[in-house]
Amino acid sequence: MSDPYADIDFDEITENTGLAPDEIKCLKVCFDLFDTKKVEFLSADDLGEIMRAMGFRPTEEELKELLLEIDEDGSGEIEFGEFSQLCATFLVEDPDMETMKR
Repeated sequence: MSDPYADIDFDEITENTGLAPDEIKCLKVCFDLFDTKKVEFLSADDLGEIMRAMGFRPTEEELKELLLEIDEDGSGEIEFGEFSQLCATFLVEDPDMETMKR
């Protein structure tokens, strides 16, 4: 079986997101679950599903804005690197000290 992580530039993604290699591998598994057609990118429609799966309820307008923000190459498609950056913004937000003390 081929290495599912062979095409991932871990150094670049870590540099862009601050995520550890284990976290990146976990995101790749998630990405592949949404990439049902195995085309190596997710569509704008998939973005809505992903956000809902993460517990968010974005409006169509919010989804369009989010897509513009993360779709760096303007392809209308979310490649794995872009997906990682999207997820990192949600994963990296640490709770503040007051929350942790409770």
